[in-house]
Amino acid sequence: MHGVILLEFHRFVEARHGAEFWMDAVREAGLSNPVFMPTQHYPDADLLALVSTVSRKVGTEPAPLLEDFGAHMVPALIALYSALIEAQWTLLDLLEHTEATIHRVVRIRVPGAAPPQLKSRRLSPTEVELLYASERKLCALALGIIKGFARVFEETVTVTEPECMRKGDPACRILVHSAGPKKR
Repeated sequence: MHGVILLEFHRFVEARHGAEFWMDAVREAGLSNPVFMPTQHYPDADLLALVSTVSRKVGTEPAPLLEDFGAHMVPALIALYSALIEAQWTLLDLLEHTEATIHRVVRIRVPGAAPPQLKSRRLSPTEVELLYASERKLCALALGIIKGFARVFEETVTVTEPECMRKGDPACRILVHSAGPKKR
């Protein structure tokens, strides 16, 4: 797991529930170190244990927690990868190019990092299909990231997931339809 994800999860949880809650969650998750470095690689089990612990402590399922977290971490992702995001891109353009740009760079820069495999296909000028495949099955995180980027791009989107690995499908199929920029 890329350290930036764990660092941002720390910030997300602490901002919502406080430092003491975070430290309790780390202990309850069985982790010895509550500090994560953004350039390091960590076992997937660290994030999964933290998500499970935090969701139990706040009384929610992991998927909505991950979706909220995904939207929360978008500014950090933009700060890290802004040089790879073309100024003229829309949200759908970004989604089409994530695998070839951002995920490729993550795999080069962080040995051992394994972002999910994304296959994208432009279905129309207003819709992209993403096929998400990862042993982690963190598609809810991907949904949150998509929605967070939609806010940044100020686009009105509809995101659906007609197929999901968590429901037994071989991959998640995520459809993103953009109505374009929000009306002001």
